[in-house]
Amino acid sequence: MTTAAVIVAAGRGSRAGGDIPKQWQLLAGRPVLAHTLAAFRGAVDRLVVVIHPDDHAQALALAADALLVEGGATRDASVRNALEALAGEGVTRVLIHDGARPLVAPEVIARVLAALDAHPGAAPALPVTDALWLGKDGLVVGTRDRAGLWRAQTPQGFRFADILAAHRAHPGGAADDVEVARAAGLDVAIVDGDESNLKVTFPGDFARAEAMMKDRNMDVRLGNGYDVHAFTEGDHVWLCGVKVPHHKALLGHSDADVGMHALTDAIYGALAMGDIGRHFPPSDPQWKGAASHIFLRHAANLMRAQGYALGNCDVTLVCERPKIGPHAAAMQAELAAIMGVDVTRVSVKATTSERLGFTGREEGIAALATACLVRA
Repeated sequence: MTTAAVIVAAGRGSRAGGDIPKQWQLLAGRPVLAHTLAAFRGAVDRLVVVIHPDDHAQALALAADALLVEGGATRDASVRNALEALAGEGVTRVLIHDGARPLVAPEVIARVLAALDAHPGAAPALPVTDALWLGKDGLVVGTRDRAGLWRAQTPQGFRFADILAAHRAHPGGAADDVEVARAAGLDVAIVDGDESNLKVTFPGDFARAEAMMKDRNMDVRLGNGYDVHAFTEGDHVWLCGVKVPHHKALLGHSDADVGMHALTDAIYGALAMGDIGRHFPPSDPQWKGAASHIFLRHAANLMRAQGYALGNCDVTLVCERPKIGPHAAAMQAELAAIMGVDVTRVSVKATTSERLGFTGREEGIAALATACLVRA
């Protein structure tokens, strides 16, 4: 079987407010539609995005792996355009989903697909649990029985040939694809929906969606870093981006900033992406004497590219001298500036080894770092 997903994103969404259609507005730093597409990648074999003619450029940037189809004057016309584009392509099942439902869970998609084994159509829904009123002029003028009523969601799934024939026969004006299917005599099974599968419709829905994302998608990563550099001849050391006067320097392939190296490795570690040596091999002469902010900024950019933010980080410098306390605040500020984070998320402190070991003998400096990355 070949399964396609049709993501309907051609509307203008004026009720959501803003200067651009809601599917292109940002939700947790990415367009709403980006979250929707991510939910279906890997769950289906083909991805089709129905777009407004004005949105080609941004749709192509966001969905280069998808077939882009221009929408029609109504939602059902848009869906039909997508189905016609898939006709003859060997698709056996299709999921039709609102582009403005960015939080659809994998379990909901799986339930719809499983129901298609026994039914020509299936859709997620939630039972109506609130009392239902009729209102007029701001007053309650009646009630309705909620028994047997459901709140419809998407994706609505169908056997492809059946729903294509149903759309071809429908006169237009359907509220959703279940209405089109039922008009053609197709049975549609109800599967359990999910409260988080909201459709972004009004301005306040963006905040609701972000809150749900934080509750559902919180991902916390911890990484540790450790580095050592020996002393050599010189008159200063670089520590956490600050030039500290000293009667010795630190020996290293780059500028030997032991604190920044440890922190960089902590971020790489939290991302499960190796260490500095993997990204900046010491065998490569271009990194000889390089400033360590290059490494830390690279790690911070990778962190953001993977969708993470820095929760906090902590660097501990282990040495007898130079004294770190007078420079700690400047070090915090420099690390925060390099990573593009608030200084309150950065800690720099020092300790001695009580004259024990190589640091106690003032042969070098060691540094330990921990980084906490959060994706929500």
